[in-house]
Order: sequence, then structure tokens, then C-alpha cells
Amino acid sequence: MLHITRQQLGRLVLGVSLTLGALSPAVWVQAQVAAPPTEQPEAEPSEPASDAEPAGEERPPSLSLVRKGKDDKDREILIQRTSASAETGVFALCGPQEDEPENAPSVAVFSETGPEGVRITIDKNVIRVPLAVVTQRTRENGEAGDGRVEASAGTARFLDEVPEGAKERLARCAVEVSPKPAPDTVFVTQGKTQLRGQKLVYDETDGVARIDGPITFARENGEDSLSGKSDRIDVNVDEEKTVLIGNVELRSKGGRVSRAARVEYDDTANLARLYGTPEQPAESVLGKDVFRAGVILYYLDRNEVYSVKPEGGTITGEFQDGESSPATPSTP
Repeated sequence: MLHITRQQLGRLVLGVSLTLGALSPAVWVQAQVAAPPTEQPEAEPSEPASDAEPAGEERPPSLSLVRKGKDDKDREILIQRTSASAETGVFALCGPQEDEPENAPSVAVFSETGPEGVRITIDKNVIRVPLAVVTQRTRENGEAGDGRVEASAGTARFLDEVPEGAKERLARCAVEVSPKPAPDTVFVTQGKTQLRGQKLVYDETDGVARIDGPITFARENGEDSLSGKSDRIDVNVDEEKTVLIGNVELRSKGGRVSRAARVEYDDTANLARLYGTPEQPAESVLGKDVFRAGVILYYLDRNEVYSVKPEGGTITGEFQDGESSPATPSTP
């Protein structure tokens, strides 16, 4: 068995897959897939062992963060490389150094330049991104926290040696990370919906993953397909909600345009809840018909909107003569 302590400095070359739970603060590891071996004399063929891993099919490394909510329910955030190839990315795990306390956080780096990127699964959302850095601290009770995740476009690589005078943790572990946030580089898939942003930050202090915009999205559904935009996306892990925030606009292929300050979006339920403010009610427009309310329910598959009147709120509309209302009021 190979054991690497925090006092040792070296590199572990992996020929097997890694599946990581809590990051151990007492271990310093760098990992990469082994390079092709130099040419060896030809050997006699032999039968492979029945349980041997097929060559070139190493399982990519992954890390599971578990968040315990106020309801005592455990919810998982999964980060994983989608390839085990050293040519398209790296995985590195860097624990506390000699001069740091043992409860100092550990840092994990995932990078992947392949088309599937690094995959982050949060609630109903599958997120693809080129680079993710995970910082995780052990709590006072000895359990691993769910930590902090920063993800964006960018790259990571191993250095041949630790830079002289290096003080930053990853540099001291001979890892160089180069984040490069840019629009349309964080890909979010939720059911039929594809969203794009430029940077994701998740923090255990509130359990919310925030994806900075500009956010653009598209939902394929034939004649009722949608496109849209917002300033950012919040994924609340505890409440299992995905919310589009700031200047949200939904445009259907059939011509409906809906706007709101905030939209709770659930592709699985085919439903978007549009929330307005007293100064700026939620609004849905189809042709010359304009419908405004404090809360609008938008049924995505049917391209239909319904109102929910909040206490003290109002529902208003401007409709063409002889035309029926594009929405049917309902009570909460």
C-alpha cells in the first residue's frame, strides 16, 4: 500500500480510477493519468485476468460533496472529470502544508478540455465547465463540509517543480490554475432546457450555487420552443429550486414574450413561476394582448399563462376587442 503524508512531496501516477469522498486534510496528492510507457521488448501474449480493467478505460476522478439541510436531508453535489486522459485535463488534490494547521482546507482541481468538460451535478441541473476548483474544510465535529466550488472556463496543469517563494496553496503543490470566465462557457442542462453563463460559485454558507450572466437559454419544444435571458441563475440546494434572477425574459416561438424580475424554473414540471414587484409586475404579452400580475404561472409545454394574485396585489390586462384573455386568473 502506498501512503503519502503531508510531509512528503511527490506525484502519484494513477493507473486506476479515483472516486473521492471527503478530502483528507492530512494528505497531499497530485494525480494524473500515466503517460504511455516507453517501448519494451515484445512479450509473449497471455490471457488477461477476468476482472482486469480494460486498457484505456480508467474511470475519471470524481468528488462528492454532501450538504445536510435544515430538514436533515442529505443532498449531493457531484463534481467529476468526464475523461481520464492526461492529454485533455488534470485532477489534483492538495492538502494542508507543513506550516499550516491540520484543519486547514483541502483544495481539489478538476480540468477538462474535452467536449464534455468537467461535470457538476446540482439538484436537477447538470453543469458542464472546463475548470472547477473545490475548497473543502473539515468541521469541528470532524465531518467534511460541502465547501466552496468555483467553476468557469480556464485550464490547469502540473508544474515540474514548486516555484521559488511560492505562498499560494496550489502553487506550493506544483499546480497552476488559470481561470478565464467568459460568456457562454458554463453550460447548464435541465430537462429540455439548455442555459449558458460565464462563472459558477457555490458556497456552503448559504447552500446556493450562483451562475453569473449574461444568461442565455433555449428550450426545444416544437412550435412552443422558448428562448430567453436573465442576469444570473441561483440554484438553491436546500430548497431544490432553480431561479432566474434579474431582467428575466422568455420568448416563445409562437410569439409570446414574458418578463419578470425573478422566475422559478422547473423543466421537470414544465412550469415557470414569474414573480414581479409592486413597481414592476410580472408581464406576459401575446400580440396586442398584455397581461400583468404579481405572480404568473407559465406552463412551458402548452405555452399558456395563468395568474396567481398575491395578497394586496392586482391583475390587469389589455386585450383586443372580441378576443379572449390569454390567461385565466386563479387563486393561490
